[in-house]
Amino acid sequence: MNEIKIETICLHEGAVTDKQYKGAISPIYMSTAYQFNDVEKKRYPRYINTPNQQCVSEKIAAIEKGEAAIIFGSGMAAVSASLLSHLSSGDHVVFYNDIYGGTRNFVKKEFKRYGISYSFSSGPNLEDFKACIKENTKGIYIETPSNPLLKIVDMEAISKLAKSKNLWTMIDNTFASPVNQNPIDFGIDIVIHSATKYLGGHSDISAGAVISTKNRIEKVYELAKSLGGTLSEFSAWLLERSIKTLPIRVRQQNENAMELANFLNEHSLISKVHYPGLKSHENHKIAMKQMNGFGGMLSIELNSNVNPEFFLKNLKIIKPVMSLAGIESTANYPKSTSHFSLTDEERKSQGISEKLIRLSAGIESVTDLKNDINNSLKISLDEN
Repeated sequence: MNEIKIETICLHEGAVTDKQYKGAISPIYMSTAYQFNDVEKKRYPRYINTPNQQCVSEKIAAIEKGEAAIIFGSGMAAVSASLLSHLSSGDHVVFYNDIYGGTRNFVKKEFKRYGISYSFSSGPNLEDFKACIKENTKGIYIETPSNPLLKIVDMEAISKLAKSKNLWTMIDNTFASPVNQNPIDFGIDIVIHSATKYLGGHSDISAGAVISTKNRIEKVYELAKSLGGTLSEFSAWLLERSIKTLPIRVRQQNENAMELANFLNEHSLISKVHYPGLKSHENHKIAMKQMNGFGGMLSIELNSNVNPEFFLKNLKIIKPVMSLAGIESTANYPKSTSHFSLTDEERKSQGISEKLIRLSAGIESVTDLKNDINNSLKISLDEN
């Protein structure tokens, strides 16, 4: 049988069948109370097994090439449940240094109370990870491309290292999306998404997802039921609807981001562009090997004469907001948003400067986006 492509999976897998009226889209089952006797499955929203929850989980598992998936009310609910279900008191885990600020903050604040220790690998190279592994290490957690500097980790190399040490691997695949890379193909055990971002894609829901083998998802599920970070039926329905257009959205965002990266790379008021699609990117060759597209995210370092706050205020089309990956282009100042909980020293260790702006390319005309950035840069230079 021919392999079904991602465009078809996104549209047709994991849909709720409308048996009563034969509608073309999934109906919404808003009930929070289901019959328990004389039924095949006892359904309850906190058990994440209601019709809309169950079906969108199946769709997400299919597009990430996993055996099973589980959805949550946020990306951090997915991250915390995945980690805590695979760690116990006395365990140690290795994290890539360049991870989402919320994840890093969770690790720093909460692991101590559970008696879990951790190390941060200083760089994406394999030797950096090897140096962090201890006798009680249980797993390696990475993010590639990383937030916000778009650094690339070699997933296959990390997977082989972990397997040689009998460790599990987890990845936050939010920035890439399943369109641009499937970590399971490279041996990664557990894939995590903030589904608020590309999977949702319209800046109107908060959700998370975890994808893995049935056994590992069952492990996460047992803890998830107790933590209660469930996703509402309406949000699950919106998420399923949104995923139908995921490939179309992401490929346009890839295209826009690549063009913006090339444009800004030559701009006199930009000192550096971080984007794995650029040949000048230090890990471009690894990105070429493991990514189908380079993503809709890029970050830029403003020239010393450009005021970041003025730059954000003077944008007319690109929205300065806290999130990313919607169909609209957005700009973000990591120091004040995604990585505000880090100390100055921690931000410095990740290379997050005072002039760093993170851009999320939407699906607008790229000409309009270029003009918006260019105009804002010039005005911000004058105001400074």
